[in-house]
Amino acid sequence: MAEGGRAALRCRGCPAAIGALYWARIVFVPVALAVLLTFLLTPAVRRLEKWRIKRGIAVAIVVLAALVTVGELGWLVTRQTTSLAQELPDYETNIRNKVHSLRGMSGGWDRLQRMIEDITAPDELENRPAPPPEPKMVVQSESTWLSRWPFYLGSAAEIAAAAALTIVLTAFGLARREDVRNRFLRLIGDDRLAFTTKAVDEASERVGRYLTTQAMINIGYGALLAIGFGIIGVKYFLLWGFFATMLRYVPYIGAWISMVFPLAVSIATSETWVQPLAVLGIFMTLELLTYNLVEPLLFKRSMGVSEVAQLVSAAFWGFLWGPVGLVLSAPLTVCLLVLGKYVPQLKFLDVILGDEPPLEPAVSLYQRLLAWDEDDAAALVTQQAVAKSPESIFDELMIPTLSFVKRDRSRDEIDDADEAFVLRAVAEMADDLKLKPTTDVLTEAPVRLLACPAVDRVDVLSIELLEKLLTSGRWDVEVLQTESLAAEVVDRAAESEVGVVIVGSVVPGGLAHSRYLCKRLRSQLPDAKILVGRFGAPNDGENAQLIEAGADAVATSLLAAKNQLNTWLPILAHDDARPNLGRADSRNSGNGREALATV
Repeated sequence: MAEGGRAALRCRGCPAAIGALYWARIVFVPVALAVLLTFLLTPAVRRLEKWRIKRGIAVAIVVLAALVTVGELGWLVTRQTTSLAQELPDYETNIRNKVHSLRGMSGGWDRLQRMIEDITAPDELENRPAPPPEPKMVVQSESTWLSRWPFYLGSAAEIAAAAALTIVLTAFGLARREDVRNRFLRLIGDDRLAFTTKAVDEASERVGRYLTTQAMINIGYGALLAIGFGIIGVKYFLLWGFFATMLRYVPYIGAWISMVFPLAVSIATSETWVQPLAVLGIFMTLELLTYNLVEPLLFKRSMGVSEVAQLVSAAFWGFLWGPVGLVLSAPLTVCLLVLGKYVPQLKFLDVILGDEPPLEPAVSLYQRLLAWDEDDAAALVTQQAVAKSPESIFDELMIPTLSFVKRDRSRDEIDDADEAFVLRAVAEMADDLKLKPTTDVLTEAPVRLLACPAVDRVDVLSIELLEKLLTSGRWDVEVLQTESLAAEVVDRAAESEVGVVIVGSVVPGGLAHSRYLCKRLRSQLPDAKILVGRFGAPNDGENAQLIEAGADAVATSLLAAKNQLNTWLPILAHDDARPNLGRADSRNSGNGREALATV
């Protein structure tokens, strides 16, 4: 109840936090920009410090260079934008020609549209209501810009204040970056120093790597785009290069938005379709090279944020903080992801934002089978089998799936039909796996092996999976069914003169019956090897109980059971003097048993 109350309080606090981020954006935006610029400019400051330049002078040089660069770019963008707005009306003729050419390509549609208009026009004229009286125009005596000058002045002052705060915070962040980090660590508390240090280091490493690499890619992309546009004669090519550089910070859709402006201008200013097609070709070539070659090469490790999360984050921060929020969305999302990784109360952020698979492969396989989606389940097994051996697939995917079935069946969360479907699908997928042929030399007489399940048909299937892993021709395997009683199992083992008896079970459950079978088998078969398969169980005290009950070894995985059987095989295969293992009075029940052996 208390936990639910705390969760409810956290949920109710989310709207308040979002509202604070929106209404206090005049403070939060400069702070976030200052942090971003600090990450971007820190490598340059460190480089100057390596050249034995004092930190204060290095920070001043870097900040001044950044201000000059931003000022030059701002002046250039403003100048070219103003020129574009003045010249664009002069290209009205080109625009009309392009529109007419497009209409000519769709002449059939236009004729059909005119026919429909001619048919429906009389009815529309008859039923058309009388037009309302035209409103009288009121001419303001005062100029519009003069009436709104307080608004413009307030906006300019707000922008100037935000810019000044960003510059000051960036300079202080560069000059005293260690002090800021240490104060943050002190704020969290000394008792959680290890946790906080790991979180801060990971966030700094991820965000710094992303910002530096993304800045290199975006600047190179914008420069090549501007050069290409300049070669084919696109007007204001420097402006389009700058827009492409900035818009590429918006995940996935920013680059495509940057294509719209130069394409529209080339259509308006050129007399033919050659230049617009060239613009489209340059953009597509650069985008394909960047996405498929440059980014995989430079981003050797991803940020750890899923694609959907990046898009949703861009929309969220763009809504809160406008264009600045779009640029800051990726680093802010990384910081939230790191918090979700290290703060237990924010674990949901790691699940929602991270690019790690949301479910383990075994859980995903079981979930698909519960949905009766055998195709997806088989595709998952095939995908895992590309990099893993069949033994690993059996132990890491199929045994956990069988364990989930037994657990949910004991809780009555699945019915007989669900259980039967999952077991059948697992058996078929195991048959489809291509097991590597063995190169072992076969013995003249295979060793008799009796396998008995502990409880149910899940245990039967686990033994059948083990049988598939054993070397064909070296083992003569007989699998009993779950209907066999303990006395029948012992009698069958005695009649068959088996060398090894396997008691197989999948956790949970089966321990008591496995222990009982071990006692009965050991009392009647003192010289036989008894292997208990507790598939999926941890190596804990349960294994010791089985050894005390008479088992020679306990295996917690199919691979371990296979290895144990292969260890016994040479002794069992070449022991010609071995007495009849099926007789209880052949030897003292205590002789020949191994010491405690848990595989």
